[in-house]
Amino acid sequence: MSGFFWNGAPRRVLNAGYEGKATLATSSPLIAELRVVLSRSKFEQKYTTLDNGRESRNGLYQANYLSPPAPSPRIVSDPDDNVVIGTALAAQADLIVTGDRALLAVAEYQSIRIVSAIEALRLLVAG
Repeated sequence: MSGFFWNGAPRRVLNAGYEGKATLATSSPLIAELRVVLSRSKFEQKYTTLDNGRESRNGLYQANYLSPPAPSPRIVSDPDDNVVIGTALAAQADLIVTGDRALLAVAEYQSIRIVSAIEALRLLVAG
């Protein structure tokens, strides 16, 4: 996917989903949060060539599974992070792939492992 702003391991995880090697899941609240994040001034210059992240958001809409998040108890202090967990629960995911330190510190919730993109790639290759 040209123009996608994630590179390296995160990009390879997304590509695995686009190629049918993994199932990607997201939710409308997570996409809305991405819009808010990309509208911040610190991203303005970096993503000007991407129409302020339009291509990136469109890439997330290509997830295999778009679902409203399931209710989840407060696991971490950031409510947006709890939405990530709720989305994974609704999608019956095996993994949450994130770079968020608070989520990574949880490590696992209801049999859903929370891993970095590098660890997800290791698991995809091993699986």
